[in-house]
Amino acid sequence: MVITFYGVRGSTPTPGPTTVKYGGNTSCVHIELSNCQGLVLDAGTGMRALGQNLLKSTNDINILLSHGHWDHIQGYPFFAPIYQPSRQINVFPSDKGGHKLLCSLFDQMDGFNFPLKVENLPSNSECIFKGAEAVLTEKNIHILKKPLNHPGGGSAYRIEDEGTSCAYVTDNELDPPYKVNTHYDEWVDFCSGVDVLIHDAQYTEDDMPHKHGWGHSLISQVRQLAIDANVGTLVLFHHDPDRTDAQLDEIQIENEKFFKEKYDNNKSYCAAEGMKITLQKQIAGGKTIIEVE
Repeated sequence: MVITFYGVRGSTPTPGPTTVKYGGNTSCVHIELSNCQGLVLDAGTGMRALGQNLLKSTNDINILLSHGHWDHIQGYPFFAPIYQPSRQINVFPSDKGGHKLLCSLFDQMDGFNFPLKVENLPSNSECIFKGAEAVLTEKNIHILKKPLNHPGGGSAYRIEDEGTSCAYVTDNELDPPYKVNTHYDEWVDFCSGVDVLIHDAQYTEDDMPHKHGWGHSLISQVRQLAIDANVGTLVLFHHDPDRTDAQLDEIQIENEKFFKEKYDNNKSYCAAEGMKITLQKQIAGGKTIIEVE
């Protein structure tokens, strides 16, 4: 399994001199599986650069949407493969939202908010509302889903591939003041033993209590989840738009100190555009080798 980050920012794109190192594009992650199948996790502005790379392939493109907020869909009109004749693009919305979520992805291309209409695209885009797990299993792609704690709902995904695993849990509030869709102990179970956990970590304690209920987690909460779930490598994701490179550098130093004191086998990184994580299962011993570039 190869995980590549194309967009790591939350809420809104943040280009500029203070976000060069970690990147300012919104959520988009690509996963290449051992059978050469691929998964695109969310369609934020990072999707534009991913599209340029996927032009070289003729494989079907499978897009898993966590939810329909702007920062997770706004890259789709600039995704080059949708302009390739007959290119097959399968979109799997989250369980929450149904047809409304489909519209949030495609209806932005309505001739007014974007100069082209989605019905004029030459690619073959199909939205699969129900039975996503079964459809993907037929492609030898194995996922599990869990409801997010986020205004408007959404889905987290756990991907399993030849003994390696990754959980993608973005836009998730671990202790929400509103109705809880998934309790903390359920998150521990869902993320248990994954090689890589990519989790929303938008807020610090200084952001609270003003932003409690906005649908995002504290960095400190996510670190603890990684400990409780016995995660191999934690990737802090969906950085706040006001978080600078210098501040993320400080958070990375805190990560290293925390895990060295708490659980020396665990590694943690602040997600950055261009970061690539390769997972390979050893035949002897069953250990997963994790390489981060």
